Amino acid sequence: MTDPFATQPSELDQLPDRDPEETAEWQASLDAVAREAGPHRAAYLMRRTLERAEGNGLSLPKLLETDYVNTIPTAAEPTVPGDEAMEARITAWNRWNAAAMVTRGSKHGVGGHIATFASAAWLYEIGFNHFFRGKEQDGSGDQLYIQGHASPGIYARAFLDGRLDEAHLDNFRREAGGNGLPSYPHPRRLPWLWEFPTVSMGLGPLSAIYQARFNRYLTSRGIKDVSESHVWAFLGDGEMDEPESTTALTLAAREELDNLTFVINCNLQRLDGPVRANFKIVQELEAQFRGAGWNVIKSLWGSAWDELFALDTTGALVRRLREVPDAQVQTYQTRDAAYIREDFFGKDQALVEMAKLLSDDKILECFHLSRGGHEARKVYAAYKAALEHKGAPTVILAQTVKGFALGRGFASKNANHQMKKLTVDEFKTMRDTLELPIPDSLFVDGQVPYGHPGADSPEVRYLQERRAALGGPAPARRVHPLAPLPAPADKAFAAFDKGSGTQNVATTMAFVRLIKDLVRDKETGRRWVPIVPDEARTFGMESLFPSLGIYSPKGQTYEPVDRDQLMYYKEAKNGQILNEGITEAGSMADFIAASTSYATHGESVIPFYIYYSMFGWQRTADQMWQLGDQMGRGFLVGATAGRTTLTGEGLQHADGHSPVIAATNPAALTYDPAFAYEIAVIVKDGVRRMYGETAPGEDPNVFYYLTVYNEPLPQPAKPSAAGIDEGVLKGLYRFNTAESAGLSPVSPELSASLEQGGAPIAPRIQLLGSGTAIHWALDAQKLLAEEWGVAADVWSATSWTELRRDALEADAALLRGEERVPYVRQALHGAEGPVLAVSDFMRQVPDQIAQWVEQDWSSLGADGFGLSDTREDARRHFGVDAQSIVVAALAQLAKRGEVKSTAVKEAREKYGL
Repeated sequence: MTDPFATQPSELDQLPDRDPEETAEWQASLDAVAREAGPHRAAYLMRRTLERAEGNGLSLPKLLETDYVNTIPTAAEPTVPGDEAMEARITAWNRWNAAAMVTRGSKHGVGGHIATFASAAWLYEIGFNHFFRGKEQDGSGDQLYIQGHASPGIYARAFLDGRLDEAHLDNFRREAGGNGLPSYPHPRRLPWLWEFPTVSMGLGPLSAIYQARFNRYLTSRGIKDVSESHVWAFLGDGEMDEPESTTALTLAAREELDNLTFVINCNLQRLDGPVRANFKIVQELEAQFRGAGWNVIKSLWGSAWDELFALDTTGALVRRLREVPDAQVQTYQTRDAAYIREDFFGKDQALVEMAKLLSDDKILECFHLSRGGHEARKVYAAYKAALEHKGAPTVILAQTVKGFALGRGFASKNANHQMKKLTVDEFKTMRDTLELPIPDSLFVDGQVPYGHPGADSPEVRYLQERRAALGGPAPARRVHPLAPLPAPADKAFAAFDKGSGTQNVATTMAFVRLIKDLVRDKETGRRWVPIVPDEARTFGMESLFPSLGIYSPKGQTYEPVDRDQLMYYKEAKNGQILNEGITEAGSMADFIAASTSYATHGESVIPFYIYYSMFGWQRTADQMWQLGDQMGRGFLVGATAGRTTLTGEGLQHADGHSPVIAATNPAALTYDPAFAYEIAVIVKDGVRRMYGETAPGEDPNVFYYLTVYNEPLPQPAKPSAAGIDEGVLKGLYRFNTAESAGLSPVSPELSASLEQGGAPIAPRIQLLGSGTAIHWALDAQKLLAEEWGVAADVWSATSWTELRRDALEADAALLRGEERVPYVRQALHGAEGPVLAVSDFMRQVPDQIAQWVEQDWSSLGADGFGLSDTREDARRHFGVDAQSIVVAALAQLAKRGEVKSTAVKEAREKYGL
């Protein structure tokens, strides 16, 4: 006869059973319980046994889900210190003013979000009163990642404690006048309040993990002890669907980041409806975080449910809570007691009997109001347990009602994310519910008033006393006065002035060599933070492994396979390199944390993040906007740049457009250097501007984006002409002329120009090249002179974007009545002939400056999709090689009548184009 309880084959069948008889007895006991007491009792006993095993230190797999109940039993909840009634009044004022601010703003058409903070008010208030450390003690405090849509509640609290006034609130989402409040947490727009921009969904949780990790890095490297800092990330359950939200969960667990807590507001609703209509988002998130190795605390039900759980002697209530989908829970929130009795309790006879013991008011209290995220004691217990847990990060899954306390018209409605205002009657109902002393007389002409108990009221004094005890206001961003970092020794930069002689060196290698010298600088070397996403060997950085070490909180617990080699793989607890694996998003989150350390922790570090150029702005541009918003400083280095330079890799690696995307970011200073000495000039000035003595009018809150190439080529010596450094930094300088290059036109018969004094005048053209393209221009310069009788001057365009920005500023100055000539026009003033620009990027990159060039303009670029081929054939395909430049130059000159019109056709045939 077949055993009905027989199990499927498993991995345990491969392990020796030293006592099969004992095993059979345990299994028989379980079978007996299942038969006699039912499967639910058997499951309960098994879970209790697993719980006991874990308590005894036995290594067993953990359950990924627990029942749909609170993790911390009511009996185990600590008493909330302080005055709960006072905190409830403070929360009521914050709820009111948040809603009033958004409603008043709706009259100007700017809107806002009300329902999110309404659901999360207690999640923030408990933190502000008891947990969140301010910056006035150690300069760092805690780091708070506020859910973007909850910003009205944070402004309301800042209004209550005197940091904002009514004029500020009335300018919510109205910043153009200079005294407004940004819609969401934006440090660049409100730099004294917001530390972290979080409303771009998914970037908050990702950044919070890497911020907590960077805190450990700072401490381990001895730069600053920030071991007391705790990172709190407030998130929405809908936001957790973003891939960035969960991409680094295992990193946080692997590195035991117990300085990190996620608080996920599980109001079961996203922007258009339920997060998991037919499922349960809390259970899904619990399994996801437990599987990743996090400590999970669920705070789902308020104290009103205690009576129901006490009546649940059969487990029927717990089972029913697990099976009801989220969308139905949302429906219960809006329906009457009769409906709930029938639909929820009527599915099980045990629940039918339980419901007979409950009044309608009790049922409505439980299903409409009582959630774990709405009760101070529940939230406090969860936060305290999170801080006390060691060895792993914690996630708190707090169940709330979206639109809580805003009235029946808001609570749990699918449309509440788009609902931007309450009516006067709804406000009066809310006032009565919250018991706020706001008389009807203050509602003038349909305008809802703000509410404030008074600057010297018990509420305000209590709030300010609590914050003083915790180290000052929060959230808050502070940039403490920092002494400029000493400039690195000039020797490291000057080494590139003499060029590479006969040695071919790629600009990627030149940059890495510069960094090798800079990290050895006695004054600033230890403050460099190299970040690389598992491509260090591609960029020639493996020589840094043994000298700097790769950061790992566990050090190196193994013997590396290449231990006997000079450049062996070395991990260390105080390692300097952040080698992140294959994650551009994680590497960017690292860069953001490091680049803002000057504000977050009052310690300047100099991060540089080097990566495959194609995988930067294309893949993680949203984070680069976050970086600019957060006012980060450092160097982004797009290595293996260009559409034709990375041989054989093809479409998905051939970057021809990053500078176009980078040009849209006002904080990014984008450079496409051609030569090693240009890189040295740019990095030297970047270190000065961001970390040293900033010149008058300069903004240090920028970051540099450099494209560097993997094509080994001769690196020339730095020209001795005056103004080279200025030209490199501003974006353009003349590298040579046909004469200084020793070239003389030898084919005057192709010239259509007139003779003067018996000698033909060679037609002249200006060739502008950036990055590796300048080498094609130099080859074209030679061909033009020797084969076509054309003199060409070659210019290095180190930054098309900076040239454009300077020109735009000149245009703006002109509209103000100020005379100012754009630098590009100054530089090219008097240059003879037309201008032909070329780069290894799409034509749109050099075309940025076309309208400010007085000469006739044309350009070449690698437009279209990338492809796999040799460099030579790829450049011929895109029409940017030296011969293609020659043909384009002749075409320009022929159009002007300076060479014979047949020259273009002859050149095409000669070069096989």
